[in-house]
Amino acid sequence: MNMKHISKKGMPPKKKMTAFTKELIKTLFPVTEGGYFKLSTLPGLKFRLLRILSPLKERLQDIPRKIADDFFLSLPEIKRNLEMDAALIADNDPAATGMDEVIMTYPGFYAILVYRLAHKLALSGVPLLPRVMTEYAHSLTGIDIHPKATIDSPFFIDHGTGIVIGETAIIGKNVKIYQGVTIGALSVSKEMASSKRHPTIEDNVIIYAGGTILGGNTIIGHDSIIGGNVWLTESVEPYSLVYHQNKVTVRGRKK
Repeated sequence: MNMKHISKKGMPPKKKMTAFTKELIKTLFPVTEGGYFKLSTLPGLKFRLLRILSPLKERLQDIPRKIADDFFLSLPEIKRNLEMDAALIADNDPAATGMDEVIMTYPGFYAILVYRLAHKLALSGVPLLPRVMTEYAHSLTGIDIHPKATIDSPFFIDHGTGIVIGETAIIGKNVKIYQGVTIGALSVSKEMASSKRHPTIEDNVIIYAGGTILGGNTIIGHDSIIGGNVWLTESVEPYSLVYHQNKVTVRGRKK
C-alpha cells in the first residue's frame, strides 16, 4: 500500500461511505428500496459527507465544505438526468411497465444512479469515496462503471450483468448497452494512467450483448449498431452496422 496516501487521521471507514451512498439514494429515489422511508434531511447528509471528507482533506483540491456545498447544489440536476435515463429505459424496454418499475427494480438504472452521484464527487477531486460508491453498485449489479467515465444523459443499460466501462471512456446521448459489454483499454500499463485509454461512443449508438470495444483512439460513430459478440479495436464511421458473422450448422441424427 502506498503510505503517502494515508492521512495522519486515517481513512474514512468503508462502512460509513457505503451507508452514505445508500441514504443518498433513498433521499433522491425512495422507491429504490421498495418503499418509502423517513428520509434524512439534506443538512444531515451534508454533515455525513463532511465527516467522510475530513480525513481526506490533505488530498482534496478544495476545502471539504466547498466540495460538499457544490455536491448538494448539483443534486437537482443529477436527479433530472437520472429521470431522463429512467424514461429512456421505460420507453424502449417492452418489458418495462413504467418508470417506477425501472427505478425500483432495474440493476442498470441503479448502476447509473450511483455512477452519476460518484461522478460529481470524482469531478470535484474527491479520492476514494467515488470508487467505494461505484464498487458498491458493482457488487449489487455486476455492472462496473468507473466514476471518472464521462456518460451523457439519457443512457440505457438493459440487463447489465458483466458490463465494464473504463475510466476515460466517453459516452454520448441515447446510447443503449446490453449485458456483457466491455468499453475498455487495449492494455494495462501504469505509464498510461494519464492518457485516454478507453473508447468514445457517440450519440444514438446501440451495443448488443457481448460486444467488446477497446482503445483510447477508438471512436464509434453516432447512430451505429454494434452487434453481439463483436470485438472492435478500431473506429467505425457514423451509421455503421457492425456484426460478427458465424455459421451454425443443424443436421439430423441417425435414429
